[in-house]
Amino acid sequence: MINQEMYSGCFYGLALGDALCAPYEGGFLERGLWKLLGKTKVGEIRYTDDTQMSIDVAHSLLEQGNVEQDYLASEFASNYRWSRGYGPGAAKMLKKIRKGKAWHEVNRSVFPQGSYGNGAAMRAPIAALYYFDNREEMLNAVHKVSEITHCHPLAIEGAQLIALVVTFSLSHTKPDIWLELLLDNSPSTEFQSRINIAKNWIETEKLTTPKIVRKELGNGIAATHSCITAIYIAIRFINQSFLEMLHFIQKCSGDTDTIAAMAGSIWGAYNGSTHLKQETTNLESRDEILELSIRLYQHTTTQ
Repeated sequence: MINQEMYSGCFYGLALGDALCAPYEGGFLERGLWKLLGKTKVGEIRYTDDTQMSIDVAHSLLEQGNVEQDYLASEFASNYRWSRGYGPGAAKMLKKIRKGKAWHEVNRSVFPQGSYGNGAAMRAPIAALYYFDNREEMLNAVHKVSEITHCHPLAIEGAQLIALVVTFSLSHTKPDIWLELLLDNSPSTEFQSRINIAKNWIETEKLTTPKIVRKELGNGIAATHSCITAIYIAIRFINQSFLEMLHFIQKCSGDTDTIAAMAGSIWGAYNGSTHLKQETTNLESRDEILELSIRLYQHTTTQ
C-alpha cells in the first residue's frame, strides 16, 4: 500500500538529488558558476530548473485537476529564471512563451523535430504521483507535460519510462524486475539496448564503475543518455543510503543534477522520506515541496 512517506520521499528525493548534485554538473565553467549561484541569500541550498519545473507541474495539476497545457506552459514561463540553470533551448522557448507566443508554436522553434533532452523526464515523477492509480492516464499526462518543451518521441518515451519506474517503486514491485517490465513499455531500440545492458548488470550483480556507466549508458542531457542511467543507479543503490547513491552519480559527472533528480525520485518513492529529511534541513523551499507531496498523496487517496 502506498503511503504519504513514499510521496514525500519521491518529491523530496527529486529535489534533494537535484540540489546536492548540481555543483558537480558539467565542466569547469558550469561548476564555477554554480558555486556563485548555489546558495540563497539566507544560505539555503538552491535547486535547479529540474525542481522548479516539477513544482510547477505539481501546482498546475492540483489547481487545474488535470494537465491543462496552456496553463502549465504559462507557469513554466512565468517561473523561468536564468539562474536556475535552464538549458539554452528551453530558455529560448520559455522566453517566447512569456512574451505571448503559444507553446505549440515554439516547441519546435529551436529543434525542428523537437528537443530530445531529459528536461521532460526530470519532472515526470510528479505526474506519476498524481495519476498513480491509472497507468493509461498517467502515460498520457506525461506525454502532455513533456511536449510543451520536449516534443521529440525519444524525450517523451524517456519521461514515460521514468514515470513508470516511479509507479513500480511506489507499489513496491521487486526492483530486480523493473527493467524487464520496462522492455515491454519501450518501443525504441535506443532505449531497449540500454535497458538490456542495465538489466544484465543487475542480474549478474556486476559492480560497474562510474566510468563504465557513463560509457555504456551515458551521462548526458539527451533522454537516451540519462534516463536509463538514472534508473539503473536507483536500482543498484535502492537498499543503500541516499548519499551513497549521490556520490556515485557525482563521480559519473555530466548531467549530474538531472540524473540525481530522476534517481532520487525513484529511491525516495521506494524508501520513503524519513531518512531524507535527516540528510539536510536547509534545502530551498523544503516545506513547500513536502506540503505539495502531501497534497498529491491526498488527491490519490481521496479519488
